[in-house]
Amino acid sequence: MSEKSKLTGAQVIEAFVKTLPGSPGVYRMLNAAGDVLYVGKAKSLKKRVTAYTQPQKHPIRIQRMIAQTAHMEFALTHTETEALLLEANLIKKLKPRYNILLRDDKSFPYILITGDHDFPQVLKHRGAKTRTGEYFGPFASGAAVNEAIETLHKVFLLRNCSDSVFSARTRPCLQYQIKRCTAPCVAKVTQEAYAKQVDMARQFLSGKSRKIQDVFASEMMAASERMEFETAAAYRDRIKALTHIQSHFVKGLDNADIHALYQHGGMTCIEVFFFRAGQNYGNRAYFPRHEKDEKPEDVLSAFIAQFYASRPVPKEILVNIPVSDKGMLGQALKTHILKPVRGHKKELVDMALKNAADAFARKRAIDASQTELLEGLADRFRLDAPPERVEVYDNSHIGGAHALGAMIVAGPEGFRKNAYRKFNMDDKTKFTPGDDFAMMKAMLTRRFKALANDEAAAVKGASAGVRPDLLLIDGGAGQLTVALQALSDLGVSDIPVVAIAKGTEASGGGRNAGRERFFLPGREPFRLEPNDPVLYFLQRLRDEAHRFAISSHRARRTRTLVSSPLDEISGIGEKRKKALLLHFGSAKAVAEAGVTDLQRVDTISRAVAEKIYNFFHDER
Repeated sequence: MSEKSKLTGAQVIEAFVKTLPGSPGVYRMLNAAGDVLYVGKAKSLKKRVTAYTQPQKHPIRIQRMIAQTAHMEFALTHTETEALLLEANLIKKLKPRYNILLRDDKSFPYILITGDHDFPQVLKHRGAKTRTGEYFGPFASGAAVNEAIETLHKVFLLRNCSDSVFSARTRPCLQYQIKRCTAPCVAKVTQEAYAKQVDMARQFLSGKSRKIQDVFASEMMAASERMEFETAAAYRDRIKALTHIQSHFVKGLDNADIHALYQHGGMTCIEVFFFRAGQNYGNRAYFPRHEKDEKPEDVLSAFIAQFYASRPVPKEILVNIPVSDKGMLGQALKTHILKPVRGHKKELVDMALKNAADAFARKRAIDASQTELLEGLADRFRLDAPPERVEVYDNSHIGGAHALGAMIVAGPEGFRKNAYRKFNMDDKTKFTPGDDFAMMKAMLTRRFKALANDEAAAVKGASAGVRPDLLLIDGGAGQLTVALQALSDLGVSDIPVVAIAKGTEASGGGRNAGRERFFLPGREPFRLEPNDPVLYFLQRLRDEAHRFAISSHRARRTRTLVSSPLDEISGIGEKRKKALLLHFGSAKAVAEAGVTDLQRVDTISRAVAEKIYNFFHDER
């Protein structure tokens, strides 16, 4: 054992303190395996890190973290504000064990008014903003976006068809008939008139609905005076729709988010409301991970910093409790953080807090229900304890082609989708195509061989993979036998295995829910009572595995259909591949071409032409 490895965590930290500057920065504490335990910021790195050299002055969990520290890393910044931003980004990226973590970090949807077409369309958009156009949002959910888009179609009569459908139409679609579109696809409206529709939609999303309503009212009166009563009625309906929307507008909130924290029993729920242009764009509940002794103001501060690390920041953030580092956080995010004490804003914050409390209660109820179901599994299958990690396995293929295995994971918190795994059964896998038993054996062998390698590496200090507490196999006695054999070959004998088979009365490949039989080693096959909640739970687990296997198989099949042998040639990117296919018409024609013919294609030099020719003609 080296002298360095004999040092305690406090001694390791003390050794780093000697060379640390008194400037701002970010520090990382790592264990012996190289895993990041904690990321922190400091106005003075030397003073902040020095505090860890006296573990007895810290809570037990911090003492535990100090004891596990084997190494530290540092990043200097110009200001403490920069340190705060870097800390938030590193926490999101590294997810350290001892930091407060924002676990649900899904992207938010936006409304996009496209800018790359003469007749723009209104779309729901999620992800990178790469398409030309104007983006409005964020919205809390896809449902909130869909509702807003439906309003835009109803009030401003904008098209919702894709560009390809638009260019192929020869007569108006149903949307025109029900007065949800002006049919620009067949020239029922001029480009100039349609541009005015789009501009009004843009104004509406920017909070100028009153101005638009005045325009509609003027048009309605003019149409009525001309005795064009059908046109006047259409404007009346659009005004009604706008009036309904305006009833949901919030005065005094132009561009703001509300973060309301509710905490009980060491758990926290933070409800976030989005307001843009005076409109409520929806809300979402978050449950950050943290230790029970973390102060609410620290949890909210860490949450806000991570929440906006990769999202647009509103002009104002309203909160229900004081926030740690409020001034520095506001300066870093270039926003104003406010805890209102009276007035309409206080009422909105109170509303958000009530939503947080309700979401917290619902999650506690769901967690309790999930715990009861896992206890039920332990009872029905005679397990020593309720399983913390259940792995469910299924196969998917068509006549043996594009064979794929799938594993899903569930636990006390529900489905753990970030732990799902696919197993591609390529040509190197030695079994007869369509052999479900061989596929199951191959899948389990790969899964538990990798786990064994992880556990062996863990002895040397690396992180080990997570062992399941229960395996559920989609199949009957044959699949159970194969699964047990695969585990036995790898020396695994301490993980319970259960096979779930569809009922004997099932026909036509149906799953015959409610008639499932369960196969366990050393027990006769049995069924659960049709109204048993545990049976419903098992059906959900099996169906989720089946859904994941099918969707993954379809995605793989689609990729295979659009793949080309040219993809396998190094140095042939999308541009060259496109040029070759446009010149020759197909990959087969490229394969049959000579070097001279290949050189006639733009961007293909003689060296590249020879590489392509050799790829198709070398003995392989």
